[in-house]
Amino acid sequence: MTMTRLTSILLALSALFLLSSEAHAEFTICNQSLDVFNIAVGHQEGDDFETEGWWVLGANRCIDVIRKPLDDRYIYLYVEDVFSKPVLQGRLPACVATGKFLIDGEKDCWQRGYKEALFTEVDTKDQERWTFILRSSQ
Repeated sequence: MTMTRLTSILLALSALFLLSSEAHAEFTICNQSLDVFNIAVGHQEGDDFETEGWWVLGANRCIDVIRKPLDDRYIYLYVEDVFSKPVLQGRLPACVATGKFLIDGEKDCWQRGYKEALFTEVDTKDQERWTFILRSSQ
């Protein structure tokens, strides 16, 4: 068997494996900067809005934050640097906590013991899968 034929067979098997494996990441965030970011995500869960965090996203890495097909067109992100400075200019107020969290509802954050943060709307264009790219100059 020639090397070219062996390479072709290996490429074909690799492609078959990739096509047959089920993808689980439905909303992925990739960091194309040299910074480290802390990430919180907001989205509709049934009739309620919920926020969840924190994911730590290193430089030149990606992370899957929603692992099911997207039901809603809009996902909301709050991203801050390691100095707690917001990275994206958001307009939707919602709740975050200092440690890991899953919070139902976006109102009355302070009264419920949470911090209010301004989330950025991401339009996924009704796609079931979406990747959001963070760059250093956003």
